[in-house]
Amino acid sequence: LCSCSVSDALTGDNKEQHESRDGDVVQGSYSLVEPDGSRRIVDYTADPINGFNAQVHKEAAVAHAPVAVAAPAPVIRTVAPAIRYAAPTVRYAAPTVSYAAPTVRYASPAISYAAPSYAVAHAPVGVAGHSSPVLHL
Repeated sequence: LCSCSVSDALTGDNKEQHESRDGDVVQGSYSLVEPDGSRRIVDYTADPINGFNAQVHKEAAVAHAPVAVAAPAPVIRTVAPAIRYAAPTVRYAAPTVSYAAPTVRYASPAISYAAPSYAVAHAPVGVAGHSSPVLHL
């Protein structure tokens, strides 16, 4: 079972819907208020044998729906600004040419040498022991 409704006095939106389902058979209805104030009601059923079937009813308007009053568009008055144009002043200056010979610098690499140092470590001497079998008579 599913149902919902909307009643918005600000926009005039007024509608509702109800629907129920039993297996593959769906039954329901919805209604809405038309712009002329009348109410349209649609009752429908849908099943695998007959498909979708709808019956539409229309109820006359009790009172006319309120008509929205359009406000006149505001008048905007603008004065176009005066356009002034002056051609840009073009000035030309000849480029100055200068040349300087590159300076060459050479530095000999610093070479240094250190004698290697040696570290000596002696491994411990392994001691193996052996004893003859002892016979007891």
